[in-house]
Amino acid sequence: MSGNNRTPVTVIGLGSMGAALAQAFVRAGHPTTVWNRSAEKAAPLVARGAVHHEDIADAVAASPLVIACLTTYDATLAALAPAAAALTGRTLVTLNSGTPGGARQMADRAAGYGARFLDGAVKNVPAAVGLPDTLLYYSGDRATFDEHEATLRALGGDTVHLGEDPDLAALYESAVGATLLPTLIGFFHGAALLSSRGLKAGSMVPYSVKWLEMIIALLPGIAEEIDSGDYSRPLSSVGNFYEGIAYDKELGEEANVDVAWTEPMHDLLRRAVAEGHREESFSVLYELLRKPAQSRV
Repeated sequence: MSGNNRTPVTVIGLGSMGAALAQAFVRAGHPTTVWNRSAEKAAPLVARGAVHHEDIADAVAASPLVIACLTTYDATLAALAPAAAALTGRTLVTLNSGTPGGARQMADRAAGYGARFLDGAVKNVPAAVGLPDTLLYYSGDRATFDEHEATLRALGGDTVHLGEDPDLAALYESAVGATLLPTLIGFFHGAALLSSRGLKAGSMVPYSVKWLEMIIALLPGIAEEIDSGDYSRPLSSVGNFYEGIAYDKELGEEANVDVAWTEPMHDLLRRAVAEGHREESFSVLYELLRKPAQSRV
């Protein structure tokens, strides 16, 4: 495919995700320039048609759209510092980890460089970049997003603009991502229980998938309870979960599995019961999380 009618793009940072982003742009026919602190990582992309610049300012100057995929906002700022003048008049998109505060700082710095700014997040693994159902969301100036939306869709077909506030992508990245590690640790916990009986983790995958599908089906109702503040019609109450605390400890002892990671969750349930929420929906735990912990005597 000819790249003559495609927006040129520069990708800064060629870790596993950055390399996947650059490859997706190349595959979609965008003239693609790449830069990485370790230049050897650019070789596979150059073989596919990308152009590599050793000087980051030259790489930035090569394209009107610059995608930075480094580890953190601080790392992005440090890498781009020598290219500050080259950013003037360009659009900078950051796809890195960090807090909403970091995103706001990044937006301010980009404005100081004379660049337009979007912050974003890739909600999938590198191998999924470029697929029709891969989700990426962005925040920042809507006109800037609209101008580059077609180009950004090369990274994933489910491309969303969350709003004008530049920190919304980082906020949603933190909010949505909060489910990942607890879910995986729960799976690891289950695998440890099975292995104590000589059973394979793979044997529970079909059932775990069905369980997760059930949880997915509950999310709209849970969100409605939280948004309305009405926890009076529970599908399952705080008390139901509270009564299971003792069994978690007993099961851990029986299977010789370390269950200490569950203690903060159990503490949250104990607090909820102590504050009178036993008969309310388990969604009321949200209220305890969003409020400062009460001092204890």
